[in-house]
Amino acid sequence: MGVKDLLKFMKPYIEPIHIKKYDGKRVGIDAYSWLHKGAYSCSMEICLNSNSEKKLRYLDYFMHRINLLKHYKITPVVVFDGGNIPCKAGTEQDRYRKRKANRELAMEKLKEGNANAATEFFQRAISITPLMAHQLIQILRSENIEFLVAPYEADAQLAYLATLEADRGGIAAVITEDSDLLAYGCQATIFKMDRYGNGEEIVLDKVFDAAGRKPSFQCFDKELFMGMCVLAGCDFLPSVPGIGISKAHSYVSKYRNLDRVLSVLKLEKGRQMPDDYSKSFIEALAVFQHARIYDSNNKRLEHMKPVPQNLMESLEGKLDFLGPEIPPSVVTAIAEGNLDPTTMEAFACFRSPGRVVLKQEPLSTESMYISEALALQKLISPPKVNITETAMVPNDVPLKVPKNPFRIQQVEEINLDQKDSSAGQISVVIDYEKMNIPWATPDDIQSEVHDKSPPKKRKLNKVHLDQGASITAQASVVTKAENSDNLCVVESQESVSSVPKMTSNGKGKNEKAKRSKHMSLENTKNTILNFFSRA
Repeated sequence: MGVKDLLKFMKPYIEPIHIKKYDGKRVGIDAYSWLHKGAYSCSMEICLNSNSEKKLRYLDYFMHRINLLKHYKITPVVVFDGGNIPCKAGTEQDRYRKRKANRELAMEKLKEGNANAATEFFQRAISITPLMAHQLIQILRSENIEFLVAPYEADAQLAYLATLEADRGGIAAVITEDSDLLAYGCQATIFKMDRYGNGEEIVLDKVFDAAGRKPSFQCFDKELFMGMCVLAGCDFLPSVPGIGISKAHSYVSKYRNLDRVLSVLKLEKGRQMPDDYSKSFIEALAVFQHARIYDSNNKRLEHMKPVPQNLMESLEGKLDFLGPEIPPSVVTAIAEGNLDPTTMEAFACFRSPGRVVLKQEPLSTESMYISEALALQKLISPPKVNITETAMVPNDVPLKVPKNPFRIQQVEEINLDQKDSSAGQISVVIDYEKMNIPWATPDDIQSEVHDKSPPKKRKLNKVHLDQGASITAQASVVTKAENSDNLCVVESQESVSSVPKMTSNGKGKNEKAKRSKHMSLENTKNTILNFFSRA
């Protein structure tokens, strides 16, 4: 990551500092550098996509350092990486292959029972996703911390902010672990800041003005310094074989002109130098000088510096290697953290007690769930005749009530048809296969109503519930459905059948009348005998 061996080469110019040096100033934060460092403590949980709370330790790591800056009255400005630029595609593919190989090695060590070795490989396999970054953005918003998502490289955005005045959103320094900030020409860069605020700082003006130090940069300016970084090998262009940071510095110091350096390299390296190296060199240098950034004042995509006419002619007017153009409305949505900068899809956030639950949805479904939730509320009221209700909610909404208040399950279609209104008979037909509710069976429904036992994961069959002629019994079924904790519960066939039925032949009524008449005669007879006995 960054220019190979640059920080080691610049060691004589590194000065130890404490972050309180920037008391009362605005300081930029390279968000992904802190996210990577914070993810080391929970690398296994992230790579295995665990549901453990330990998986979110990187958020605690990040916010601890934000609070440290606030303690010293520093205003943090957090900048996130955006989309990938085309000229960095080779580097991204190489990093992906390395992460994949490290993950496979970690899984092998885990199967062998060697957790320590597996953790080391998991740390090398970590990939910070836009969804993880957005989860941090939610916390930054709640804490009123200033943040910005760059359209492409966060390093370029930070270097651009370092050139602005504080009243225009500028920053005094950048905290990062990426040496690219030096190549972009950032004036003051802080590396390796620990949890107590101690770090290492490089100030470019001091580098160019220093006398008697080795390596010397007195004959350098920012353009020559950038050229040295590109020659040494960076994310946008690998170095020519045999050319490292020391050799690149000696070439630039000797010739003091980048075109002459390229000519000498072509003579000395011959076939080792790719045919298109000169063109790729110009493009990599243009990234460090004219990268696309977000102008928050004008709310649109801009270049760090205007592209000069001679460079446009040498590149034939093709600047796609810096990243494609983005419309102002889209780049603003990205900068504000509302769009995924890689997929251009909106982030949907559902808050639940404890943590924030995040998912991504296309822009067209932004307000879909409000109307659907209202439609599902109709299921709570008693069913009406000849009504068809259709409602949907996301499949991935958690069902556990304390964790997520959205307890509505997916229900596709419920048909209520009255077959014999004169007799008061109502037939309720529910197609459970279309309902797609994976946690109950017809046998479980009765226990769900009476016992309220935990739901079971089984496949539902089609059930037809036909109630008898008693309207009173039908009303009791509706009452149970209303009083249940679930939004859509119906009695099973056995429960409906178990309702006592009234006989219609009148036999029981006649027998009761006869018994009543017999008891009346017996009582009269006993009364007369008692009278004559007393007489």
